[in-house]
Amino acid sequence: MAFNRRSKNITQGVARSPNRSMYYALGYKEEDFDKPMIGIANGHSTITPCNAGLQRLADAAIESIRKSDANPQIFGTPTISDGMSMGTEGMKYSLVSREVIADCIETAVQGQWMDGVVVIGGCDKNMPGGMIGLARMNVPGIYVYGGTIRPGNWKGKDLTIVSSFEAVGEFTAGRMSEEDFKGIEKNACPSSGSCGGMYTANTMSSSFEALGMSLMYSSTMANPDQEKVDSAAESARVLVEAVKKDLKPRDIITKKSIENAVALIMATGGSTNAVLHYLAIAHAAEVEWSIDDFERMRKKVPVICDLKPSGQFVATDLHKAGGIPQVLRILLDAGMLHGDCITITGRTIAEELKDVPGKPRADQKVIYPIDQALYDEGHLAILKGNLAPDGAVAKITGLKNPVITGPARVFEDEQSAMEAILGDKIKAGDIVVMRYLGPKGGPGMPEMLAPTSAIIGKGLGESVGLITDGRFSGGTWGMVVGHVAPEAFEGGTIGLVQEGDSVTIDAHKLLLELNVDAAEIERRRAAWKQPAPRYTRGVLSKYAALALPANKGAVTG
Repeated sequence: MAFNRRSKNITQGVARSPNRSMYYALGYKEEDFDKPMIGIANGHSTITPCNAGLQRLADAAIESIRKSDANPQIFGTPTISDGMSMGTEGMKYSLVSREVIADCIETAVQGQWMDGVVVIGGCDKNMPGGMIGLARMNVPGIYVYGGTIRPGNWKGKDLTIVSSFEAVGEFTAGRMSEEDFKGIEKNACPSSGSCGGMYTANTMSSSFEALGMSLMYSSTMANPDQEKVDSAAESARVLVEAVKKDLKPRDIITKKSIENAVALIMATGGSTNAVLHYLAIAHAAEVEWSIDDFERMRKKVPVICDLKPSGQFVATDLHKAGGIPQVLRILLDAGMLHGDCITITGRTIAEELKDVPGKPRADQKVIYPIDQALYDEGHLAILKGNLAPDGAVAKITGLKNPVITGPARVFEDEQSAMEAILGDKIKAGDIVVMRYLGPKGGPGMPEMLAPTSAIIGKGLGESVGLITDGRFSGGTWGMVVGHVAPEAFEGGTIGLVQEGDSVTIDAHKLLLELNVDAAEIERRRAAWKQPAPRYTRGVLSKYAALALPANKGAVTG
């Protein structure tokens, strides 16, 4: 049986002689044209430590594909560094890069009639971008995560990049010495690999194990370790077998497998960005999935992992404790996982987990049994109310004060909010409202890690709320609500809030309310005028014109 089901369109027949001439220039032999063509979407980049260690993985995948009697075809995908662009205009390109990555993969794979593709990525938007591309094309594919960074250390304390962001607030508040500030800065990131807590990169990669699109144990390996290289090689081999079986992403990505992925995200205390990204992945896979499905899953699945940002440990600790398969096995035995979902190996989730112990080891404190859950329900809550009739997303675990009512402190951009926070103009009880930062208004729905970290560094993490139609980093914690929909640019109520208005965030009742008379709100709405777009040319302008609302995944198509 021929396994070059797609690539034969570009390599076979008299009319394709010129095509073969070009392949001969690349070193192909005549017998190679009967083999499958396997793409490697290589996200290697020296822009960021998240992607700086990917070339070794790509090289391992190339060799594995050749050993599997297939032809590797390498092409690049772009990335930006969320951590480095944070707090600047560059952050507006972060979510946009998700769409660009998906489009790049689709363009190369479809344009070259590849029979399958190994996607290799590291920084936050690499994972959803790659998965959107795979789901949209429905060509056999597998995701290879670049791996996590090792934890940094300063004076005996483990560090992540979020430690450095929070240090900014502490240092400016006079709560940290210059020695410690510089020590954290220089030691927070000790190796290649993605940010080390259960932030967005590790959240999405971990969920891909549950989704069935990545190999078990692969998402919590450290990038510098040899096992990560070996896993990349094995992933490529498995992908060639999937090509032979004609096992496609939409055979794997179903409503049940997305429920598995979201269950894992809830159990591990994952990033708020996962809400946005799984709405987008479901859209690409043509799976019916809404923002309300996250709330349904939250009520079913407890938090059983003690991981940063709201917990103690990082991804390498989770790996040593049994990795994602241990968490999945606990969920499976509790009836919180669909064990019959197929994975990229051709086996079911239950079959993949059959040799994993039913209970976590006693010598670790990262993973807990269901009956000792850290929180009885999940942490990613969907809030609604007159401030967010179409929904907003909040992390609600770990909060001492889950309800706050206070005066709105209104900002139209991140920079002015940062100046107010660092200048001690934000006080306990205030609710910071940052708006015109949504998919269309930002544009690009930038992340707000710098302001939230500064608030925490100032010692106000439990006493100041923050609401935005933008996003939060996976490293964010506190009384924060993002993804507010409709966004301000589209006439959402968040755009009608005035300085000093009373606002309530109620994580118990899942409410987000502007405490202003309905008639007054409508008066303001009638007087509101949509501002001019911030960009009229280039990729941000294109994104703003095409993006769906946050409650629809902020996708472009």
